[in-house]
Amino acid sequence: MTMPLLEVAAVRKAFGGLVAVDDLAFAVERGEILGLIGPNGSGKTTMLNLISGALRCDAGGIRFKGRPITALAPHRIARLGIGRTFQLVRVLNAMTCRENVIAGLAFRSALWGAPAEWRASALLAQVGLDGKAHLTAGELTYIDQKRLELARALALAPDLLLLDEWLAGLNPSELHAGIALVRALRKDGLTIIMVEHVMDAIRSLCDRCIVMNAGRKIADGAVATVLAEREVVHAYLGEADA
Repeated sequence: MTMPLLEVAAVRKAFGGLVAVDDLAFAVERGEILGLIGPNGSGKTTMLNLISGALRCDAGGIRFKGRPITALAPHRIARLGIGRTFQLVRVLNAMTCRENVIAGLAFRSALWGAPAEWRASALLAQVGLDGKAHLTAGELTYIDQKRLELARALALAPDLLLLDEWLAGLNPSELHAGIALVRALRKDGLTIIMVEHVMDAIRSLCDRCIVMNAGRKIADGAVATVLAEREVVHAYLGEADA
């Protein structure tokens, strides 16, 4: 039996009296796109922060490629092959787009100089920023900053990509292009966990989704099946039970 790429086992994280992630367990297979959904405040971003090392678990454990990563620093987890974007975009505003991506390359690549610049330019073109490599990140629109952050994450050549509401705020044409880009990344062999509120994207892209509510997993399975469950409709969509 093939080992899952990522294993989350009985993970718990609390902030004072607020339990943000409560005994959460799931596995992610190689090549899968997993949707992690739920109402605001349900613990989705906290879970991504635990996987990427930005936060430490209070209990439970996380394994990546069979290796425990629960106690590792974020930069060490990144070097193992986990890249991410953030719900609130984090780019290096005073640096050019090309320099932002080169900063990502430095974590897992021996490229430097002209080869690094060429690779950075290729990644910028891949996410729709062709011709903007010379601009500083601070000059970009919000949507283009999100594209830049994705290019920087891809510079890690990650095995697992964590997307935290990357499609949020896109207009219909941008959303269509964004869905196509995520689908292409999966075709390239990338495994993805998506925290997302855009249900069209979840239905179009995800093999499976997990629904969280108040820190706990309330559903896990095929997207169409999960979204039709009464508890999910009640908790996530806010509709009353019939």
